[in-house]
Amino acid sequence: MEIKDHNAIIVGGASGMALATAELWVEKGGKLAILDLPTSDGAAVAERLGATFHPCNVMDFEGTEAAINAAVEQLGGVHFVCNTAGGGLAKRTVSRDGAHPLADFQRVINLNLISAFNISRLTAEKMGTNEPNEDGERGVIINTASIAAFEGQIGQVAYSAAKGGIAAMTLTMARDLGSMGVRVMTIAPSLFSTGITKGIPEAASQNLVKDAAFPKRMGRPVEYAKMAVAIYENCMMNGSTIRVDAGVRFAPK
Repeated sequence: MEIKDHNAIIVGGASGMALATAELWVEKGGKLAILDLPTSDGAAVAERLGATFHPCNVMDFEGTEAAINAAVEQLGGVHFVCNTAGGGLAKRTVSRDGAHPLADFQRVINLNLISAFNISRLTAEKMGTNEPNEDGERGVIINTASIAAFEGQIGQVAYSAAKGGIAAMTLTMARDLGSMGVRVMTIAPSLFSTGITKGIPEAASQNLVKDAAFPKRMGRPVEYAKMAVAIYENCMMNGSTIRVDAGVRFAPK
């Protein structure tokens, strides 16, 4: 798929890895809509990038559908969706306070897994109306898991379940959408310098990445962006979860 003049929806695009992806997309000549929380810097980012901004809380599933519809209408279609929305919490299955609250577990699943499926199903339907390219491609969907999907640490049971679900549905969804010419991939980052991790002191940061093979540092948002763009441009990348992690394998804690 060629990026120039193609339309992207970046979910979470006001900051971090999604922002870096939005910036790289525009740099390569693509058109863009940003979906992010109403309280985010999405409007300012969209203005800077010549994009449109659509306030969206991914846990409001009907509101997300309305935001996607508005974005597609303004763009005139969608070829690429990159979704980094998500988050977790630190709670053991059983702690001194008792059993893990079920409502907390459900919230993390909704925030990460259910929202990712919702975004994917809605945008895939839109992509199905695109004119295919010479390879029959109509669109690409990228969701974001985490290496916690594979070796979650103590206290990450909800987050690991949610991110593991995203990784698990990738191949099945790619098979579901293959006849439409829509590819589906997942990126599983390690620790990246975004959000709360961006402010971690250098000494603490080094301790977190000491087990990396190379480089022994946190990932940079642009490194996620480069992977997302490479996936979009390569027709053979489909149905897989790619770790972007410098060879880190999480220890139990």
